[in-house]
Amino acid sequence: MSHDESGKTPGDPAVEAAITNILEAIGEDPQREGLLKTPARVARSFQFLTSGMRQDPEAMLRGAIFDAEGCDEMVVVKDIELYSLCEHHLLPFHGRCHVGYIPDGKILGLSKVARLVDVYARRLQVQERLTQQVANTLQAVLQPRGVAVVVEAVHLCMAMRGVAKQNSSAVTSAMLGGFLQDRPTREEFLSLVGLTGVRR
Repeated sequence: MSHDESGKTPGDPAVEAAITNILEAIGEDPQREGLLKTPARVARSFQFLTSGMRQDPEAMLRGAIFDAEGCDEMVVVKDIELYSLCEHHLLPFHGRCHVGYIPDGKILGLSKVARLVDVYARRLQVQERLTQQVANTLQAVLQPRGVAVVVEAVHLCMAMRGVAKQNSSAVTSAMLGGFLQDRPTREEFLSLVGLTGVRR
């Protein structure tokens, strides 16, 4: 990826122009000192925050699949930090993602579970779809006996505007295979990640 003379990755000029237009439309002066570099900063920020749109999550996972070597018990990666942009208002939502799967001959490098969450979070998103995408991709690539994903997040589009409920959070879950079909398996996962009462 190319860099400008400052050493920073340049943003999209079209995004810069759009931000300049927005600043003018809300009554600001894009030429005042505090805003002079804002369009460029926002363009670089959006490039990073939407970088998942330019990544192939399945290809990223395929390079980190290994033989399970007798491991057939639940694998859980919990408290994965998550930051994303709500596609309805372009405001952030943030929280934690918990991922579990039951191997069927193959396991995944643990860091790739967190990377998978990042790939889908760094897109314009809704929490419900993000949760399902993580589960479906793990199921498609790893073909385990079951996948469970739970996301807990706070949405600034609810906290900063609209209903202005600063203390509310949303919980979404996707349960596939053994986690969907077997209640004790599902409850074991929820217990391991410190959740109770979450149902799909």
